[in-house]
Amino acid sequence: MSAVIHAEISLFEQYSQVRQQSESIAAPLKPEDTVPQSMPDASPIKWHLAHTTWFYETFILRAQANYTEFHPDFQYLFNSYYNGVGEQYTRANRGLVTRPDLQQVMQYRQHVDMAMQKLLESSQDEGIQTLLVLGMNHEQQHQELMLTDLKHLLSHNPLHPSYVAEKPYATNRMLVEKRWLPIEGGLLDIGNNGDTEFIFDNEGPLHKHYLSDFEIASHCVSNAEYLEFIRAGGYQNPTYWLSDGWAFISENHITAPMYWQMNETGEWCYYTLNGLQKLDLQAPVTHISYYEADAFATFKAARLPTEQEWEVACRQMHMQSKVIGTNFAESGQYKPVDTNSPNNFLGNVWQWTQSSYSAYPGFKAWEGTVGEYNGKFMSGQMVLRGGSCATSASHIRSSYRNFFPPSARWQFSGIRLVK
Repeated sequence: MSAVIHAEISLFEQYSQVRQQSESIAAPLKPEDTVPQSMPDASPIKWHLAHTTWFYETFILRAQANYTEFHPDFQYLFNSYYNGVGEQYTRANRGLVTRPDLQQVMQYRQHVDMAMQKLLESSQDEGIQTLLVLGMNHEQQHQELMLTDLKHLLSHNPLHPSYVAEKPYATNRMLVEKRWLPIEGGLLDIGNNGDTEFIFDNEGPLHKHYLSDFEIASHCVSNAEYLEFIRAGGYQNPTYWLSDGWAFISENHITAPMYWQMNETGEWCYYTLNGLQKLDLQAPVTHISYYEADAFATFKAARLPTEQEWEVACRQMHMQSKVIGTNFAESGQYKPVDTNSPNNFLGNVWQWTQSSYSAYPGFKAWEGTVGEYNGKFMSGQMVLRGGSCATSASHIRSSYRNFFPPSARWQFSGIRLVK
């Protein structure tokens, strides 16, 4: 693992910007909002704020002879899944940890930040810099989870509260003709060696993969298109569904994407971080499982792309630019908005692929306990590509591999078709 550092500002300034972004996400919340946990897969905001702090303390500061840890119990309370560090508190019960309170967690953050500043001002150790860059990227991943976990939590409130003051959405967007884009196959490069930018270990190494020619949709599936699937009885017809998918929607009584509901007049609405909104038919459908994405593809006589097809299409269509579409940190809009341009592969909505999450040829996990970061989860997960409106801008790249179980719905996950 090597660090990719931006020379124009100091490491501590970069660190401070990342830390401030987490606190900015939490700033509109009341202390009561930061404690509950809406499901085992989600975590309280207070826990995210503490865990990202725990990461720097555990992997960087505890190795320093002159560091005094903030609280001896935090090593156990805020460890997520690093077995090499020690035991962890039960994930599904994180919302029961009302103490330490939010104020003490913020004091913990300040304590670690002050120690990090002192260390970075006095040390040029390359190993520390490498772990710091990983820690910052780790915290940025948690910033996305803070938003998606918070949305899931607030959606359970019958008052449909807004996370932030309501902002106007684009309502005069022109309809764009969606088309099939021909992509030339061959023996092609897949992955990223991280020569010019930070990458997570699962993005590499760069390797060859053979693809046949294919066609990929120019845009993600819209709410309007998905509504056709619902009205055609898609959720009632088992012929569209994988066996596990049919069992999943049947057992959980699922008949529409997460956060969709009908109002008193029979109109479809959906819950957003700006509160309950009328369904935007032109926006990409989001918050669907892999099972729903696959069923929709079958309904349309198409399929989901492999992750290699998606990556090659993204590159061939010149989609490598950093942020395209909506991003939380830049626009303040908390809903994916299709940009009506061909540049919508990145930064709008995560796109399910038909690829199981597994190691690339030649994959090596990082050395040490941080090697538990990605490799240990290469079982029972599906790959998503493209980033979403909640993803950190610096993570928007064609090689980024997200992964979730096929039943996951609370992320900004959508569909792009291939044939």
